[in-house]
Amino acid sequence: MHLAYPAVLAALLFCTGLYGVLARRNAILVLMSVELMLNAVNLNLVAFDVWLRDALHAGQALTLFTIAVAAAEIGIGLAIVLMVHRNRGTADIDRLRDTAEHPHEDPDPTPYEDPDTAPHAHAGPHDEKAEAAA
Repeated sequence: MHLAYPAVLAALLFCTGLYGVLARRNAILVLMSVELMLNAVNLNLVAFDVWLRDALHAGQALTLFTIAVAAAEIGIGLAIVLMVHRNRGTADIDRLRDTAEHPHEDPDPTPYEDPDTAPHAHAGPHDEKAEAAA
C-alpha cells in the first residue's frame, strides 16, 4: 500500500476539522471538529508506523495514548459545555466572552431611593462588624 493514500485522507480530515474549529460557533461542533483533527493525526501515526515497519509499533502506541487523551478532553469539554449551556441558555462561543466578570461593574446596580430603607441604614454595632468582615 502506498503511503500517499492515508496521508491524503488524513490531510483532508485535518483540513475539515480545522475549518470546523474556525467557522463554527456552537461549542459542541467545535469539540467534534477537534476530535476529527485528532483522528487525522491518529491515521497518520498508524500509516507511518506500517510504512516504516517499526518493530516496537511506536506509532500505534502513540495512537492509543492520543485516543485516551482525546477521550478525557471530550469528557471534560462536554461537561463544561453542558454547565455553560445550563447557566447561560446557549452554547454559542461568541457569547461566552460575556461570562467574565468586570471589576468596574457594580454587582447591585439598583440604587436605594430612600436612605432609611437601605440595608445599612439601621445597622447596629454588631451589624457593622459583620459588614466590615464581609
